[in-house]
Amino acid sequence: MNSIKAYEDDILLQLDFLKSFKKQKTLSPNQQKNIFFSGSGDSLVSSLLAESFSGGLVKAMDPLDLYQNKGLVKSKHVYFVSISGNTITNIKVARIAKKATAITSQSQSRLVKASDTSIQLNSPNSGIFTAGSISFLESALTCISLVKNIKIPDISLFRKAESSAKKYTISKRIFVLGNLYTFPVAMYCAAKFYEILGYDVHYSRIEQFSHMELFSAKKGDTVIIFEEKNLHTKQLGKNLKKVGINVVHPSVPSEKLSQVVFCTFFSQLITLYEAKKKGKKECHFVTAKKIRDVSNHMIY
Repeated sequence: MNSIKAYEDDILLQLDFLKSFKKQKTLSPNQQKNIFFSGSGDSLVSSLLAESFSGGLVKAMDPLDLYQNKGLVKSKHVYFVSISGNTITNIKVARIAKKATAITSQSQSRLVKASDTSIQLNSPNSGIFTAGSISFLESALTCISLVKNIKIPDISLFRKAESSAKKYTISKRIFVLGNLYTFPVAMYCAAKFYEILGYDVHYSRIEQFSHMELFSAKKGDTVIIFEEKNLHTKQLGKNLKKVGINVVHPSVPSEKLSQVVFCTFFSQLITLYEAKKKGKKECHFVTAKKIRDVSNHMIY
C-alpha cells in the first residue's frame, strides 16, 4: 500500500472514531492556571487548541523554549503531547518539570518513563508510515476536553468538508488564515501541505495577514480562510480576488469546536484531493529522504 492511500484510509477511520471518542475529565480553573501544554508539529497544534478553549487559563509552549528557560517549568504541571513519545526535547523537559503528564499513543515510550502520569491515545490507523490525521484528531480532542467540557460534533461535518474540499482549485503557493480557534488548525493545514505535497505554504491569523504576509502574496497565489463568512472575511475575499489572488473560503460552522473539526477534515481532504490530482502515490516527506533524515536527527 502506498502512503497516499494509507493517508486516505486513516482519514476515513475518523468517522467511526468520532463516535467512540472518550473525553477526559475536565480540569478545574484553579488547576488550569498552573498548567502548560507542550508539543512539536501537530502536537503543538493540539496544545494551542487547549490554550484557546481554556480561555487563556492554560498556556501552550514550545518544548525547546521550556528547556532553555527551565525556571518556567519547575513550578508547573506540564502536559506533553507526543504521538511517538520519543521527541527528545519533551523528554528533557519532563525530567525537570514539577509534574509531567505524557499524552501519547506509546505507553512504553521514553516520554512516559520520564513523566509522572500519562494519558493513552488509542485511535486506530492503517499501520502504514504516513502523515498524521486520526492521531492528530484524537490528541486535539483529548487536549480540548481536558480544559473544557465538550460535546463531540456529528460526523455530518465530515461530509460537508468532503463536498466543500472537492470544489476548490489551489496553487502551489498558499496562505492559510485562522481565528482564535482555527489559527492552530491553519498551522495543521500548512503542515499537511508540507508533508503530503511539499508546497510553499504560510499560516497566519486573519488580522495579521493584512498587515504582513499579504505583502508577499502574488497573483495566482491561494488564500484559504478558516472563519465564518462575515462582513470582514467577505470583504477580505473580495479585495483579494480583485488583485488576482485565488480565494478558498469554505462554509465554516459558527460553533467553535465544530469549526475546529470541520477545518481539520477540510485540511486533510483538500491535500488528499490535490495529491490525487497530481497522480502522487507517496507523501512528499516519504520520498524526501535527505530532508527527513535532517528532521529525524533534530527530533530524536
